Amino acid sequence: MELSVSQEHGRVPVTVLHVKGNIDSTSYQEFQSYTENLVANGAQDLLIDLREVPYMSSAGLRALNQIYNKLRARSEDSGTVSKGVTAGTYKSPHLKLLAPSARVLETLKMSGFDMFLDIQSKLADAVASF
Repeated sequence: MELSVSQEHGRVPVTVLHVKGNIDSTSYQEFQSYTENLVANGAQDLLIDLREVPYMSSAGLRALNQIYNKLRARSEDSGTVSKGVTAGTYKSPHLKLLAPSARVLETLKMSGFDMFLDIQSKLADAVASF
């Protein structure tokens, strides 16, 4: 797996994490650690570019959930988030996903991640959504 970062500027600065390769049981720790390091070093709005991720396992989903929780804990009340997720009205304002492959998108939908993470197909739209 290869990880790289770029910065985009919309209404707010957006850190874009570009992932190339599978996010699975052999790579999820690197993915999670790298992303947590970005957050620890000040990234507040994170877009994860999944265009070149052919496969994401349950380990990858757990890592994604950990990242979501780190960003959410900084600024959101868990009761409000829980109510919004239950009602289907909540999407994370600080973590979004870009253009997952069909297989990864299916995994995200089957696991319910699409209920609380905004999934965009175009970079410009994703950046503008923050």
